[in-house]
Amino acid sequence: MPNLPALLPEVWLHWDPRTVKERGADALLRFRMDFLLLLPQGVRVVIEVDGKHHYADASGTADVQRYARMVRADRELKLAGYEVFRFGAAELQASTAKADVKTFFESLFKRYDVSTN
Repeated sequence: MPNLPALLPEVWLHWDPRTVKERGADALLRFRMDFLLLLPQGVRVVIEVDGKHHYADASGTADVQRYARMVRADRELKLAGYEVFRFGAAELQASTAKADVKTFFESLFKRYDVSTN
């Protein structure tokens, strides 16, 4: 079995040991990540799955303020040293989802030189 990094679901920013070490006990608490992947050399990857609630209000109408908050949070995560990758929920419901996710992880691991053997 390959020695792959762990994919941690629903992680709050203050649970990341590196963030606590860098920012102290008062690390930001407002970021919830769908998934956090800790790679070698301290690379931290956030994977988000975006459903309608990321860009629309309760009635389903596009909400530019909601979207603006999301992209601002992405910028803040990136400035805090995280790589952020987003999937649209519809992508993961498509017939090609399994192959698409596999290709994503293969490309991600290649980019960061993570061995899958």
